[in-house]
Amino acid sequence: MTALAYLDHNATSPLRPAALAAMTEALQAGGNPSAVHAVGRRARAMVDAARRQVAGLIGVPASEVVFTSGGTEANAMALAGCGRRRVLVSAIEHESVRRSVPDAEVLPVGADGVLDLAALERALAASSEPALVSVMAANNETGVIQPIAEVVRLGRAAGALVHCDAVQAAGKIALDVPALGIDYLSLAAHKLGGPTGIGALVVRGLAPFAPDRRGGAQETNRRAGTENLSGIVGFGAAAAEAGQGLSAELRDRTEAALAGLAPEAVVHGAGAPRLPNTIFVSMPGVAAETQVMAFDLAGICVSSGSACSSGKVHRSATLAAMGVDDAVAAAAVRISFGWNSRPEDSDRLIAAWRDLYIRAGRSDIGNARAA
Repeated sequence: MTALAYLDHNATSPLRPAALAAMTEALQAGGNPSAVHAVGRRARAMVDAARRQVAGLIGVPASEVVFTSGGTEANAMALAGCGRRRVLVSAIEHESVRRSVPDAEVLPVGADGVLDLAALERALAASSEPALVSVMAANNETGVIQPIAEVVRLGRAAGALVHCDAVQAAGKIALDVPALGIDYLSLAAHKLGGPTGIGALVVRGLAPFAPDRRGGAQETNRRAGTENLSGIVGFGAAAAEAGQGLSAELRDRTEAALAGLAPEAVVHGAGAPRLPNTIFVSMPGVAAETQVMAFDLAGICVSSGSACSSGKVHRSATLAAMGVDDAVAAAAVRISFGWNSRPEDSDRLIAAWRDLYIRAGRSDIGNARAA
């Protein structure tokens, strides 16, 4: 067994062959989509086609899709461009949201990782100042899906706009943006099998939006700068394939096996609706860093949480918001399946998890295996 078992799709999902083929064609074709000659018009047609593919993934008109350099920029553009000074965010938002608005009002989540809707309602009622509420569609660590429809309902009643970071959810679960009523939505191609360095901000209908840069009329005056042609085309191809979503089969079989090996292992957010590909689990008594290194030596790629925090030894902000004990939080690793994951990847992870657990001194499992 020599191939890696790549189980870190929530960090970056490998490039889909269809996306690579589309990007290769775009790179070979060349051209500037803003040029009016034949080569430019061909490039523009590629961008327009990709915009329709991305829009189709979430059910919006193509005209509402603004291409960006990724999810981080999309989040920053929404938060800065909405025109609202008062911003409310959940305690489990991605770092790109929290750092964009460091003085935002923070809304708590429950022990299951789900936003406290009563707290949101109280916060909205506490001030008559028009607000923006920013709540992610699904958490990048636990995979817990947030009640966005209810967030929008409460926001609308208070005259608030709603931004949703859907970077982790898109391509994994169905997202009907018009039905949800979201005003702004952020996407990133590399989470669903597209290239890195390309994302999108969806600006719905008449939602206010002020661009954060000047210098060109690209993206209908909403984001200046020559379009990343190959990235956009690759994003479109990946979005077209990701529309079918992901199955929970590998997640469920892996969780069941780990629970059989260690009933005291904790799957964070297990009591709430979650993404079908994500497991954030604590192995009792074994530090997350130790687990990540041991799995890496076994040819398995997992992470200890958000990729934006890799290399940093600190407690998960998500688990802290959920009230998870420090010792349990320090033993949590994230396993995330994706479009090219196979049953043998799950089997390999389970075997390595068992071996590490035994080496950590769990003689009961060791005796069971010997028997």
